[in-house]
Amino acid sequence: YNIVLKAQQAAFEHIKPGDTLKAATEAAAKVINDELTLLEILSGDAEENFANNRWKKFFIHGLGHWLGLDVHDVGRYKSTDGEPLTFQPGMVLTVEPGIYISRESGVDERWRGIGVRIEDDLVVTEDGFENMTQAVPKTIEEIESWMQNN
Repeated sequence: YNIVLKAQQAAFEHIKPGDTLKAATEAAAKVINDELTLLEILSGDAEENFANNRWKKFFIHGLGHWLGLDVHDVGRYKSTDGEPLTFQPGMVLTVEPGIYISRESGVDERWRGIGVRIEDDLVVTEDGFENMTQAVPKTIEEIESWMQNN
């Protein structure tokens, strides 16, 4: 859980005008890659694992998607020249990294069957973003406190 939360925080650093969803995704993927390598869920060298996209075995979906008239709103992620779209004020998106370790993954048995995804919904502002789901408890301590009081 804390790895996914750390990955989400790394992605948040890229949610601002002029930056891209691609850069945010790479930041989250780098955290997941490096942490899974430290835990020996990914074997070998972290840089080599990242370069060879080995993290994709466990971070199996994109970082997020546009929000608008529909939950998964339509829209391009690249410009007409094939470059990643840059964030502009008023864009609305999810940022939802995740780690999924299937029972058939072949990793140490203690890690099998784990699935964690953390989602927040953001509006790009002039100088960064507004987190529309900010009030939801997110850290382990916040969640445990909320559960004890409800």
